[in-house]
Amino acid sequence: MTCKHFIFLLSIGFTATAQALTADAEIDHLLKFVEGTQCRYERNGEMHSGKEAAEHIQKKYAHFKDEIATAEDFIALSATKSELSGKKYRVYCGDKKAQDSDRWLLEELKRYRQ
Repeated sequence: MTCKHFIFLLSIGFTATAQALTADAEIDHLLKFVEGTQCRYERNGEMHSGKEAAEHIQKKYAHFKDEIATAEDFIALSATKSELSGKKYRVYCGDKKAQDSDRWLLEELKRYRQ
């Protein structure tokens, strides 16, 4: 292996590590965001607090962790819908119209990245 090839492979490794660290920070932020929200989280017709929702999402995250490379993957696999019923999770924030949790979390992710 030439020095050029080694440096190229090393740079790929650094880039992948940096992306993983960024995704981990974003996912951690989203979990804390859910946990701290005053909004109510609907899962399979039952309402949950932010803390309860975060605990459930954390369990799903642990289950799907090997398939998650980005915060968007995390949202899609861990925080969007029930694996059993297929029903989307919904978020109710005060007097605002209810929205799908994936949209709510993607909006927060966008704010976080800015």
